Amino acid sequence: MTGPIVSGKDPRFERTLYAHVGKEGSWTLDYYLRHGGYETAKRVLKEKTPDEVIEEVKRSGLRGRGGAGFPTGLKWSFMPKDDGKQHYLICNADESEPGSFKDRYILEDVPHLLIEGMILAGYAIRATVGYIYVRGEYRRAADRLEQAIKEARARGYLGKNLFGTDFSFDLHVHRGAGAYICGEETALMNSLEGLRANPRLKPPFPAQSGLWGKPTTINNVETLASVVPILERGADWFAQMGTEQSKGMKLYQISGPVKRPGVYELPMGTTLRELIYEWAGGPLEPIQALIPGGSSTPPLPFTEEVLDTPMSYEHLQAKGSMLGTGGVILIPERVSMVDAMWNLTRFYAHESCGKCTPCREGVAGFMVNLFAKIGTGQGEEKDVENLEALLPLIEGRSFCPLADAAVWPVKGSLRHFKDQYLALAREKRPVPRPSLWR
Repeated sequence: MTGPIVSGKDPRFERTLYAHVGKEGSWTLDYYLRHGGYETAKRVLKEKTPDEVIEEVKRSGLRGRGGAGFPTGLKWSFMPKDDGKQHYLICNADESEPGSFKDRYILEDVPHLLIEGMILAGYAIRATVGYIYVRGEYRRAADRLEQAIKEARARGYLGKNLFGTDFSFDLHVHRGAGAYICGEETALMNSLEGLRANPRLKPPFPAQSGLWGKPTTINNVETLASVVPILERGADWFAQMGTEQSKGMKLYQISGPVKRPGVYELPMGTTLRELIYEWAGGPLEPIQALIPGGSSTPPLPFTEEVLDTPMSYEHLQAKGSMLGTGGVILIPERVSMVDAMWNLTRFYAHESCGKCTPCREGVAGFMVNLFAKIGTGQGEEKDVENLEALLPLIEGRSFCPLADAAVWPVKGSLRHFKDQYLALAREKRPVPRPSLWR
């Protein structure tokens, strides 16, 4: 189907990843088993080959939920077969982008769902060892993951010869130290190996030479958890939800001045209007802009046309932004867009590893300095033009996407809100700094 499903009004709409979030004891193995836990992995390992699992995930249309949106089954198919090497599976749980907080509740409330998803993914890519790289600030999540892994291992759901088959798989939790750069897959692997978290040159890609030089696949928490209901109910069930290019359910997050901020599990293609007004209860004050997919995605004006945009990869791209992680951030009218972008630029400058010149000098140097000049009332019109001219000198030229992530929101703000930049420069006044919350 090409149009989005209206969530809550279609019989196929049913929460799966968040079905048990918030329930007492949902993080324990006994709770998970009472609700059908590990039955899908048990059946699949006995009835399907690894290649059949990959094909099922391909048919489902599942795309990576970490932001890039790369087809999951296709990514798995890049792993070599019968090469005799150790294969690794890594779960990227370094959820560090402002506006993104969906994975946290899977890790804290339904860790066994992630573990079962990793068993299935490990079987598909012929990996016998998996790592969950957890954001350093997610202490409760890491604690519950480690406890869940101990429970699963004690009952025989991890370890040797799972469910009476010849497939063996074990998991380990690795706690990060709070670095955003570790969300980039090669920097994450360096960190796992005990090295400085700098990104690696690609190629070779992880499927050829990843963790410790061995074939490796890296997926996001939501992506791996989604594998369980897909293989439980079938690819057709998943693919019938969403849009032509964006299939299935998605965890959408919303933050800012809205009545009910939080995470909502809805079909792909749900409109921004529906998320903001029907689910999140509507804004608490006048809104001028929204960021649709986490802080690295270009902001859009808060207009009727934008509100009617389906939240899918293709529709948001057509509007000049991106779905990203699905983290919607509302920016009220009383907050200067220049100040909001200055704040994001400082974040990316702080999180830059400093390895490459475009990011080290372009983002952490020139971009920060130009924003400081404009934002403190010392700017001139040429500084706005210089900022605009600087962005294409950074975008697409850095070692990893972190510099692009810094450029995209600023680029979008200049496209739609350049008048605010120019007004500050012409009037020689600093940005107003109201509290974000009244």
